[in-house]
Amino acid sequence: TGDSVTGVQVKEEIIEMKDMFAVKLKRRRFAGQKKGGTLLGITIFKCLYKEENKLTDCAIHLHNFSEDHCHAWFKCLKEILNGFQNRPKSLKVFVNPSSHKREAMHVYYEQVAPLFKLADIKTDVTVTEYEGHALSVLKECDLQAFDGWRIYGVAKILGFAAVPQTFKLRVVCVGGDGSVSEVAHGLLLKAQIDAGKDTDYLLRPARASLPLGVIPAGTTNILAHTLYGIKHPVTATLHIIMGHVQPVDVCTFSTPSRLLRFGFSAMFGFGARTLALAEKHRWMPSNRRKDFAFIKTLANLRPEECELSFLPLQISQEDSHENDRITVLYLGSKDQWHKIQGHFLNVSIMAIPCLCSMAPRGLAPNTRLNNGSMALIIVQNTSRSEFIKHLKRYTSVKNQFNFPFVETYTVEEVKVEPKCKSVFDTKDDTYGNGTSAEGTYPWNIDGDLMEEASAVHIRLHPQLIDLYG
Repeated sequence: TGDSVTGVQVKEEIIEMKDMFAVKLKRRRFAGQKKGGTLLGITIFKCLYKEENKLTDCAIHLHNFSEDHCHAWFKCLKEILNGFQNRPKSLKVFVNPSSHKREAMHVYYEQVAPLFKLADIKTDVTVTEYEGHALSVLKECDLQAFDGWRIYGVAKILGFAAVPQTFKLRVVCVGGDGSVSEVAHGLLLKAQIDAGKDTDYLLRPARASLPLGVIPAGTTNILAHTLYGIKHPVTATLHIIMGHVQPVDVCTFSTPSRLLRFGFSAMFGFGARTLALAEKHRWMPSNRRKDFAFIKTLANLRPEECELSFLPLQISQEDSHENDRITVLYLGSKDQWHKIQGHFLNVSIMAIPCLCSMAPRGLAPNTRLNNGSMALIIVQNTSRSEFIKHLKRYTSVKNQFNFPFVETYTVEEVKVEPKCKSVFDTKDDTYGNGTSAEGTYPWNIDGDLMEEASAVHIRLHPQLIDLYG
């Protein structure tokens, strides 16, 4: 508005509508005034791409004092934003208040919730009170609980074009790897129940009907780091708001008689022993507890005797890479199982790369989020000094598998059958070899401790769940 000024250089800026996530009327208000005020124009909020995979929000102010002009622009832009199909309208949010230094509540209410409110996303927040709380809620939760007719009515009052519909409630987890794994397991378990499947035997599980958002608020945040390339709550929030969704491979962990859980990665041996010891010292601060468990398990380093059976991934010769030294590919006949028996310090089965700050290339850099394969990484028995060299390689750019005692395979299925049971030794707080009444041995599945007394069968299920990222 007003007369144009000659001689002023005008810089043109183009804003892609797909980068916008909110539009608001801008008003000048006095202190304490909540409604009304002098109209100054409209403010557009966009998602800005920064360095190192980071996203941030940016406000652009368009000044105009005309009520009619501003409302016309506001109405038009709002209709366009409501037309983006993948963007959530309502969210069921689970917050684990016990995550890393009890930061999850602060992360959600200070960094995440304001952005959801800005994007006009309705939220229903559950603060979990015990392990398994989110799982129990998801089993009973009506994920179509938000009535679209209410939103339709509000839209008509505001003068927007709208079609009545029921908006599905999307799910978000604020916490560490264990919390996220529990919610993902709950979503997939509910999908099986809704599909009428036998949850004790799942050869071909049903896909999760809803995508899952992950807000990192834990210690390692492997899944979030793998999804976003960075541990940054605002980046994670903006991916959810913008509706960036990708399918991700999932594993089922089962015994001959029942399904144990869904998950993305697992460790047996050193990785599981370390977690089991850390769980026995929950009274310690998180970082100290994990450091203590790592050092003590390393000091009492011992192998597990077990038999590994695996079904190699079937790929064509043209798809394999000649210069790929990270993974060993078996190009054998279909359903040809391979067996290895011996003493192993650690066995990792991973369907995703498992990136984190301590392993920038990932614990399994030879796989992807959704390439339909698992990485089987076997560390044979060796000296403590050689094992430490192998562990140190994870923090560098060097190949952590370039050791004679490390073997890697690209697989579809794995069976792990221990030959000697593990029992928790109360004298030195470590797992030792021997027999016990329980006769269980520890597993580390997505940062959660699971103890099982029989062989575990791990199957890969390609693109079984959608995750924001």
